[in-house]
Amino acid sequence: MGKAAAGMDIIVHAAAALPLYTAADIYSTDVDGTGNVLQAALQNNITRVIHISSTAVYGIPDHHPIKEDDPLSGVGHYGRAKIMAEEICLQYRKKGMCIPIIRPKSFIGPERLGVFALLYDWAKDGKNFPLPGSGKNRYQLLDVEDLCAAVYLAATADEKTANDTFNIGAKEFATMKEDFQAVLDYAGFGKRIITLPAGPLVFILRLLEFLHLSPLYKWVYETAFKDSFVSIEKAENLLGFAPQYSNQQALIRNFKWYLDNASSFAGKTGVSHRVPWKQGILKIAKMFF
Repeated sequence: MGKAAAGMDIIVHAAAALPLYTAADIYSTDVDGTGNVLQAALQNNITRVIHISSTAVYGIPDHHPIKEDDPLSGVGHYGRAKIMAEEICLQYRKKGMCIPIIRPKSFIGPERLGVFALLYDWAKDGKNFPLPGSGKNRYQLLDVEDLCAAVYLAATADEKTANDTFNIGAKEFATMKEDFQAVLDYAGFGKRIITLPAGPLVFILRLLEFLHLSPLYKWVYETAFKDSFVSIEKAENLLGFAPQYSNQQALIRNFKWYLDNASSFAGKTGVSHRVPWKQGILKIAKMFF
């Protein structure tokens, strides 16, 4: 890290081990790795490091919209590690560094697949797509280009303004059922979002996760039927953040990229967002939709 940081003016720290990694990898990468980045910056007299955190630090909140000063309660190793990483950032702020902390909602765009590849794969093959609950909950997403715009604003704003914590997300979003339906409509097979009772489905997904038969983890399936959106007013007012893409526009842009590049990752699966996650038993469930 010291060699990589030498001669640099600014660092954007976006590296992370995601929830499907082992606990050891998550803490060593997301916590220890953040410390390594900040120490390397300090030793090389780099005064500004932009830390990409996550709205996972809020856990499963009891109110919306969520603001930056709301309590932090991460779910699982990933959520807790992200909180710990932010705490390290605050320690280095006390050493005189400017460290904007960006908390993005789930963001999508080119090379960004992960759990969204399930929706895109089923839509591509002309399948209905199941959602837990009524689908009437509002679940905010974010286009990666809007995230990049936020990073640029945090990099160029004056130090006093930038040295803060900012929620970043789409400004326009409907219900989860409506937003996901836009992808099925674009696919052109006349398929629909199928809503299923949340309680029994969550119980089944918990069991499948325990048996390592499903790629879906707790923070995904226990928030998919609940509201999940943050206030972006602070970033709008202080940084001038103005997101270009709604949830539906971002999803369709990502789906188009998926269709154009499906052959390049055919048969490839993993635990990062850069490849589709292995569907496990969900691949069998797909046959019934």
